[in-house]
Amino acid sequence: MIAARTPGIDGRMTGAAAQDVAAGRSSATLADLLAGAGSPPGGKDLLTIREMTRTFGVTARALRFYEEKGLIAPERQGQDRLYSRRDRGRLRLVLMGKCVGFSLEDVKAMLDLYDLGDGGVTQMKVARGKYRDQVGRLQAQKHDIDLAIAELQRAITVIETRLSDMRLPVSGD
Repeated sequence: MIAARTPGIDGRMTGAAAQDVAAGRSSATLADLLAGAGSPPGGKDLLTIREMTRTFGVTARALRFYEEKGLIAPERQGQDRLYSRRDRGRLRLVLMGKCVGFSLEDVKAMLDLYDLGDGGVTQMKVARGKYRDQVGRLQAQKHDIDLAIAELQRAITVIETRLSDMRLPVSGD
């Protein structure tokens, strides 16, 4: 599973739902989401919260958190929440954004551009720019991680050499 820790729209998340969201508790991978995970069997128009949790591998608390943040807007029938195709599409995009390290604020900004009435052109252009920026950030992080790994490997070699010089066994600890 690909998961990223992301802050809430206001930069902070609190409570158990936020922990679910931040921990990346979604069983759907990026490949699953791109392949259309979230399409219910039989082509049902509306799904219950239980069906959504099974379909997307998220918790009910996470769904309510996304609703609170305005990312999805299920219909209400009494106490029950019913999720439309639009909600499923938006949730798919939220989860995809999380997978690649976007904040919920960034995802919401991109989702909100869909309603401009220009056929999604603005949304796609903004998303393309944000995706390019994120690729740059991730490449920089990867470079930093590669340097840190190399430095740690050099340190391990130095330590092993010193232990060997002391005639102490070098083990994997």
